Amino acid sequence: MVLVLPDGEPESVRRPSPLSYAAALPLGRTLARAGRTDGLAVHAVHYRCRGWNGPDAHLAADATWAVDEVVRRYGDVPVCLTGHGMGGRAALHAAGHPAVNSVLAMAPWLPEDDMAATPEPVKQLVGRQVLIVHGTNDARTDPELSYRLAERAKKTNRDTCRFEVHSDGHALRQHHEEVQALAADFVLGALFTRSYARPVADALAAPPPLGLRMPLAAGFGRSLRP
Repeated sequence: MVLVLPDGEPESVRRPSPLSYAAALPLGRTLARAGRTDGLAVHAVHYRCRGWNGPDAHLAADATWAVDEVVRRYGDVPVCLTGHGMGGRAALHAAGHPAVNSVLAMAPWLPEDDMAATPEPVKQLVGRQVLIVHGTNDARTDPELSYRLAERAKKTNRDTCRFEVHSDGHALRQHHEEVQALAADFVLGALFTRSYARPVADALAAPPPLGLRMPLAAGFGRSLRP
């Protein structure tokens, strides 16, 4: 099972944005096609509101609720949480649910470093396969913040890697095909214990900073398997 978590906003109690939901659907369809023969199910999550809203962490709470629903409806199946932007942050936060075995966070929105604030948690990622993907020209969510989080996560969970999409922005449109191929390879490898493509396997095995600043090569996906 893959749960796709759309982007959101830092603060808002307004209804979820239909544009953010629509933007999450292409990746969901790509993953569903890639895993169809394996019986992969993909669902996009509808949030109660569009904002994270500080300590309430509404989007993470909705992600956890969605995983509970998967367990209730489907039973004991492994779940991959896949999110973009604020949805990436929600995926990372909700990873501690026992049913979650992997997290794909794309251009995750993370708060600015502040010595007075509680750091973003990483202990819940232990035992999960974790992939973070970030464009180096992202003007909305600082890629350096996702690197720092990945660096902390790697210390307690070796199955963490991060890919940089050079010259791409927040929406990861410039290298859309490569990003989608990377996502599909990771999700199918994590959920069905397949061998990852060589770049993913190398990123997971490499120590920081190499495995956390892995460049996404142009043309990734044309020949995924050895």
